[in-house]
Order: sequence, then structure tokens, then C-alpha cells
Amino acid sequence: MNDINSLSHSKWNCKYHIVFAPKYRRKAFFGEHKDAIGKILRQLCEWKGVHIIAAEICPDHVHMLVEIPPKYSVSKFMGYLKGKSSTMLYEQFGELKYKYRNREFWCKGYYVDTVGKNEARIAEYIGNQLEEDRLGDQLTMAGVGPFKNSKK
Repeated sequence: MNDINSLSHSKWNCKYHIVFAPKYRRKAFFGEHKDAIGKILRQLCEWKGVHIIAAEICPDHVHMLVEIPPKYSVSKFMGYLKGKSSTMLYEQFGELKYKYRNREFWCKGYYVDTVGKNEARIAEYIGNQLEEDRLGDQLTMAGVGPFKNSKK
């Protein structure tokens, strides 16, 4: 498999693992919202020539493994992706304007890591995110604690 891409005067192989979340880490991605944000992110990446290798939309955050051409910095691409996607989400789902003030759908920050030669391992990790989140939720014991009355 050839990992090398090219522009007019350069050869490149720039892969990044990116994680970002909605404001207040709200669980915003269910049903039609999940499908819509997936479609919006794919469309925006296509417009910029960014290839999505793997992606997973969890209830409260998004994981993406992407190839970003070197003509774009990661921060510039993330600004574009988060800015345009929030605008498109507000156009499609008007009720989100009341949950997220000032059209700030996404948190300010994001996590990014270069992939190097671990592409398959990171793609597998992203693919297992929903299952890991589900198992993590099972570990929390709601209603049980030292300040709860256990006698019913």
C-alpha cells in the first residue's frame, strides 16, 4: 500500500488522530443528529481535500483519523471544520441555538496526535470507541454511595 500523496511540488504522508467535543461535553450525538454531523463532517473534509481514514461519533465526542494536506495547518483545518459544521448544524437543527449560546457548538480546544506508523492500531482504537464508552458507563454505579440511603 502506497502511503505517499503528492501535490504539485511535494510528496507527503500527514496523518492525524483528532478528538473534539461539543460545548459542555453534552451528549448531543444521537439519532438524526449523529447522522447529520457525520454527513456534515464528511462533506467539509471532501471540500478541503482531507481524506477520512477512520471516524467514530460517540455520544459526547468525535474521533477522526484523517490525512490533512501540508498546505493546511491542523489548527486552521480544525477552525474551519468546527466553525463551518456548527453553522451547518444550526441551519439544520434550529433548536440547538437555545442549548448552545452564541453559536458555540464545539468546545474551544481539541486533541491532536500525529499517527506515524501506528495507523492500523489507531484506526482499531477509533473503531472500538463506542464499545469502550458503553463499558465505561457500566462501571458507574448510579444511586449507590455513602450519602445515599440504601434502605428502601
